[in-house]
Amino acid sequence: MRPYTYLLVNFACILIPVIASFYSKYPFYKNWKAFFKGNVIVTFLFLIWDWYFTNIGVWGFNSDYLLRINIADLPIEEILFFICIPFACVFTYFALNSLIAKNPLNTIQAKITTILIVVFTIVAVLNFEKLYTLSAFGLCSLYLIYLKLKKVDLAFHYLTYLCILPFFIASNGILTGSLLDAPIVWYNNSENLGIRIATIPIEDSVYGMLLIFLNIECYRYFKTKNIQNTQHAIT
Repeated sequence: MRPYTYLLVNFACILIPVIASFYSKYPFYKNWKAFFKGNVIVTFLFLIWDWYFTNIGVWGFNSDYLLRINIADLPIEEILFFICIPFACVFTYFALNSLIAKNPLNTIQAKITTILIVVFTIVAVLNFEKLYTLSAFGLCSLYLIYLKLKKVDLAFHYLTYLCILPFFIASNGILTGSLLDAPIVWYNNSENLGIRIATIPIEDSVYGMLLIFLNIECYRYFKTKNIQNTQHAIT
């Protein structure tokens, strides 16, 4: 079973969201097209980042827990990660929007964004020599600045992030070595802050926020385009 470990983590993350997508009252499967259109773009960008950092040794993979099927030097499980995790997160965003009429973060989402931009920028600037820290905190800060300038309401983005945090810690904990003899994904600590949430580098939480927010925004964009195209076809 050991070679299937990373693959099983991916499937465990996506199984419930896929099944729940067919709930007749809130059918997320009707939005799969919008999700996958956006996910292809985001996945491509993150795979470039992933491929480069893997090749220069910022992080790497333990082949004992992999099927040993690689595409462009990356394990197929790692590529599936960028589909499975975003799918679960965008599904959560969809479900929260469908179920919650009044988001408790509505009144403070702008302040949260400002605080995160300041903190992430300071951390990136002070750790310019650490590639993972600089790229994760720096790029996430830049994207939050962009969203703030575009006046995007991030209340449900943050609520989604908070809801998936326990699952993030559980799944990423396994990937980074919790409950296993060795980590599936290892990190070069000279390229990160060395601060860990259990076994998870703190940079992963910021990297994950960027991954989630980009997927949500692309999903929203293509969903709106689909609705506009449908309305145009009717008229």
